[in-house]
Amino acid sequence: MISEAENEFLTRVGPGTPAGDLLRRYWQPVAVTADLSPEKRTKRIRVLGEDLVLYLTDENTYALVAEACAHRRVSLYYGFVEGCEIRCPYHGWKYDRTGQCLEQPFEQENRRARERARIAAYPVQAYRGIVFAYLGPGEPPVLPRWDVLDRRDGHLTLFVEEDLQCNWLQPMENAVDTVHTFWLHGHTMRMKGIDRGSYYYRPIEKYSFEQFEWGIIKRRVYRDNTGELEEETGHPLVFPNILRLPEGPLQAMHWRVPVDDEHTMLIRAGLLPDKPGEERVHDEEPSVVRVPSEMTADGDHAMNTFTSQDRMAWETQGAVYDRTKEMLGAEDKGIAMYRRLLRQQIERVQAGEDPMALIRDPAQAVVTFDVSRGQARVAVAEGRV
Repeated sequence: MISEAENEFLTRVGPGTPAGDLLRRYWQPVAVTADLSPEKRTKRIRVLGEDLVLYLTDENTYALVAEACAHRRVSLYYGFVEGCEIRCPYHGWKYDRTGQCLEQPFEQENRRARERARIAAYPVQAYRGIVFAYLGPGEPPVLPRWDVLDRRDGHLTLFVEEDLQCNWLQPMENAVDTVHTFWLHGHTMRMKGIDRGSYYYRPIEKYSFEQFEWGIIKRRVYRDNTGELEEETGHPLVFPNILRLPEGPLQAMHWRVPVDDEHTMLIRAGLLPDKPGEERVHDEEPSVVRVPSEMTADGDHAMNTFTSQDRMAWETQGAVYDRTKEMLGAEDKGIAMYRRLLRQQIERVQAGEDPMALIRDPAQAVVTFDVSRGQARVAVAEGRV
């Protein structure tokens, strides 16, 4: 249990908030490149409590600016893309990708007034089908080339889910909850007669958490039905808001990006490695899957997939989980560790320092993790994936 003030400190993400300032120090995925095309040049983006517009330039690059025009606050989502600039559809004020107003048609020439007409704008980079944005101050860090995205020895699929109807910290605390998988996934699947959770439906003999340079690794030791122990390699919560994990036969990353205090964007990347002996270099564009709603006609969570089960747990905790009323147990050591780490890194930012898990040297851009094989462990051992 933590105080109300501490809960606010860790959960609120708008401009000027402690957690919001921390999260702005990292490149955050805000869209997939498939969202935009020559026929659809703009996309509304709400991230970290800010309303923005992403647009595709004539040079096939991307720019991210505030949605509201500085003149009369009309939406630039409906604007006209001209070269690398965007023009307001109301009175024609034009902005470059830095947010600087370049033209004010029908106004008297006044350079100072035009220079004052500036809107927020942020650097963006497209990599492996994902558009990443940096909303922080100063020089952006190097965009990490996470192993799941960087590898070319399998096909990459991007999964775009419906926004989560709750605060970002709820799914991230779940990322260091080792034992929920027995009941929420293993037992639920068994009760529904679905043979997809058996890996997790085994006694957990031991679990542990280890802080490392990229975040927190969680590990479990299972006892199978022969009595043998199986110790996982483990998989990490990558600070501050990524989960790196095995997902069936896929090697996966999950980003949980705050839209605002009560909504969270969910983007997943899954790499299906080639079978042994069939390896090749994959230069094709990633596939994009837009995950449909997993609610029933009655408005209930379907509870027939891991994602719908997780969504139920996170959303039913409330829009912003009230941690003043919780009762933590020994199994929640990872959650307590993550909260301490989050506070420590917020305090580093407040002291003017870089938080952990940033890359400043381009030579260190590729980041690789050794993770468990999870439910695919037998198939991997037999060379089937």
